[in-house]
Amino acid sequence: MKFTLKDYQEDAVKDVLDRLKKARKRWHDDGDKHAFSLTATTGAGKTVMAAAVFEALFYGNDDFNFEADPGAVVIWFSDDPSLNVQSLWRLQEASDKLTISDLVTIENTFNRDSLEPGKVYFLNTQKLSKNSLLVRGHDASAGNDDPQLRIMPDMRSFTIWDIIQNTIENPDLTLYLMLDEAHRGMKESKTTNGDGKLTIVKQLINGTGTVPGIPVVWGISATVDRFNQAMAGMQGRSTLPNVVVDSKKVQDSGLLKDVIILDVPDETGDFSTVLLRRGADKLKEISEAWADYAKQQDDSETVLPLMVLQVPNSPDYNQIGQALDTIFERWSDLPQGCVGNVFGDHKTETFGSHSVPYVEPQRVQESTWVRILIAKDAISTGWDCPRAEVMVSFRAATDKTYITQLLGRMVRTPLARRIPGNDRLNSVDCLLPRFDKKSVQEVVNALMSGGESGEDLPIRRILINPREMQPNPAIPEEVWTKLLSLPSQTLPKRQSRPVKRLTALAHELAADALLADAGKKAHAELHKVLDSAQAQYEKEIKKARQTVLEVEGKSVKTDLQTKAMTFDDFLEAADYVVIEDAYKRAGRIISPDLATTYSEHLAAKINGDDEEEALIEAHTVVAAAGLVPAIKDRLDSEAEKLANAWLTEHKSAIKNLTDERQEVYRQIREMSVHPLDVDLARPNTWMQPTTAREANGKEFDLPRFQKHLLCDSDGTFPANFNSWEGKVVEAELQREGCIAWYRNPDRASQDSLGVTYEDGEEMKIVRPDFIFFAKLPDGTIVADIVDPHGIHLADALPKLKGLAKYAESNASSYRRMEAVAKIDDRYRVLDLTNEKTRAAIECAGSAKALYASEVAAEYVVRDQS
Repeated sequence: MKFTLKDYQEDAVKDVLDRLKKARKRWHDDGDKHAFSLTATTGAGKTVMAAAVFEALFYGNDDFNFEADPGAVVIWFSDDPSLNVQSLWRLQEASDKLTISDLVTIENTFNRDSLEPGKVYFLNTQKLSKNSLLVRGHDASAGNDDPQLRIMPDMRSFTIWDIIQNTIENPDLTLYLMLDEAHRGMKESKTTNGDGKLTIVKQLINGTGTVPGIPVVWGISATVDRFNQAMAGMQGRSTLPNVVVDSKKVQDSGLLKDVIILDVPDETGDFSTVLLRRGADKLKEISEAWADYAKQQDDSETVLPLMVLQVPNSPDYNQIGQALDTIFERWSDLPQGCVGNVFGDHKTETFGSHSVPYVEPQRVQESTWVRILIAKDAISTGWDCPRAEVMVSFRAATDKTYITQLLGRMVRTPLARRIPGNDRLNSVDCLLPRFDKKSVQEVVNALMSGGESGEDLPIRRILINPREMQPNPAIPEEVWTKLLSLPSQTLPKRQSRPVKRLTALAHELAADALLADAGKKAHAELHKVLDSAQAQYEKEIKKARQTVLEVEGKSVKTDLQTKAMTFDDFLEAADYVVIEDAYKRAGRIISPDLATTYSEHLAAKINGDDEEEALIEAHTVVAAAGLVPAIKDRLDSEAEKLANAWLTEHKSAIKNLTDERQEVYRQIREMSVHPLDVDLARPNTWMQPTTAREANGKEFDLPRFQKHLLCDSDGTFPANFNSWEGKVVEAELQREGCIAWYRNPDRASQDSLGVTYEDGEEMKIVRPDFIFFAKLPDGTIVADIVDPHGIHLADALPKLKGLAKYAESNASSYRRMEAVAKIDDRYRVLDLTNEKTRAAIECAGSAKALYASEVAAEYVVRDQS
């Protein structure tokens, strides 16, 4: 793979491969057909995951312990040819093993008796319609379709249905059907007679005429319910558990934008021209922001944002022309030829004085000359354009569905990563001139529920008319220095591979010229570990070696008269094939790369002229070592230690690299077995709401606070706290020496301080609400964590335990670490820097009991009413 899979992608790929393996076995053993789905929210990277699955399916994958299926054939099916083109291109972009010859688009000229193994064939609904050349001669209604009696067009020997049937019936092949947007095309249409495109998917799944259904069906769908409903009517097919990607993990990954900003008029009416000019200003601002960021990062490739101008399905072309005039008047530097359209007519359109060419939706992202894109509804299924960062919609308030569908496809981050500390570059703007603040709430609700997918996305922030917060000029630089020195934690990998992590780190250190020959040095250290392990576990290795070199079996003898059977054991010497198989299994355990270099290391030390014999001997040693679990444990431990030591040694140099390179090392840190400290990023720009709405719809201004690290132009920070959280902030700001505070973001951004905790068997992360800064009489800047802690939640106690462990490990970084709770009308506080308090937390049965006990103290606020 050209891309490193995110944690959730890796888990999903592993689960998908597990389902495919089971389905293949059950098909070949018992003739059973199976189906399952991969459910992932928009922007999760479904094609990247599919590329990883296909690589493993065709070539095998040691990391997933998955052996290649030599007879694997995949049909990638969708109802949109342009979507297939886009998917094919993305598979090529993601995979370094799938070549252009492995990805085949089936055209009308396609003529084979069977599909070839090791290939992905792209097919769409239109190619299977009754008028397509690919199906002429096939009669789905015929119970016994005799190929000898057909009249075939164009000298064709086989219809596409023949080809599919021959592939299914070949015992050496396994045909997999990959349904893109699996819920589409399943329902019977009221207007079709059974020959239309809506039933073609069912024909592939259930079979048609003499053609059996495809054995293994893997669907990708927005929600589990949609796929389950679609598969409910399938015949003779079992379903395997669906693979569901946690939408929160997708949001946390940085692949999706954190903030959606909605600009609406304060009153009812049509403010198209006003908000159109504002949209042009936003496009200009975000373009300049990306240019500045590229310059700061010394990056030659600058993101070129575009504006989507969404119009009704029956638009007034002159009004669109006037809108374009307004945009060019507002931003005169925009080149005239920077407008494209994606209308269904697929032709150049004339809007007033503007001649606007058609652009294929899948080409918009790469067509950087397009800065303004005119669209109607959701453009097309599967379409997304990460550089589409501003949308002005002329849709009426009654068209909210079209708005949320299109906006839901503009949420990918342009660089496939979160920009540290910059809400401006991590957001998408939507201007709705024909909405008001009341009607826009339905758009907010739809976006918070995942748009098309219907999933709850609690991390996504939808802000209406927010203000931009910038670093507070009144805050001394020493405070920023203290903030950035505070240790933050990230979640460790669920299935860590320390040797792989060390190898990846060595590669990156060498690439950044931070450690010459890092790869050789890493493997040299691991060779020493394995050499030492050979001596330490000599007896175990000797026994394992015998297992490798000898093949045990049983000989069965049957008396034909009495039918009695006797069993005799036999022992044979292993041949080269058996040794190599054991060696490959050991490679999966200690990593294939290390197995190779260690074999070479051992072979070089063996005396003799026969290099091949020396290598076989080395492979035997590695195979034996792979059978001793203690050796792997020791190897993993030493690899983890070395990787952590290198990360610490080169920490300062890594911090001087670009954001993109720092993110690579951040991901390597997160591959650790245990939580590791990571550096906080300096926040530069936050988007913050200034108003809120009560349950009755009445709008009110949010309270504003002084001394926050980021602030509005008047030096204040608007925040929406519950009543007692606000009182905690006010109490802390009145403390002697307090000079600043920081509202710790409650999302997985690089400028958010996280603390890990264990909830049952799962590792999670808590983000303390507030960090306060004080200046001592001697001029020292100190930091205090104060976390208003709700005790009603089930994980209240586990969070306290995590905070207590963090306080113990990082005592030198803080003056105070306190967790505050409101018990009835009293405020109580736990001092996490106190050893006695931490011991009580560790033994406690509930959070409420802790706050009521003597280890807690009174927390004084100005007003406890």
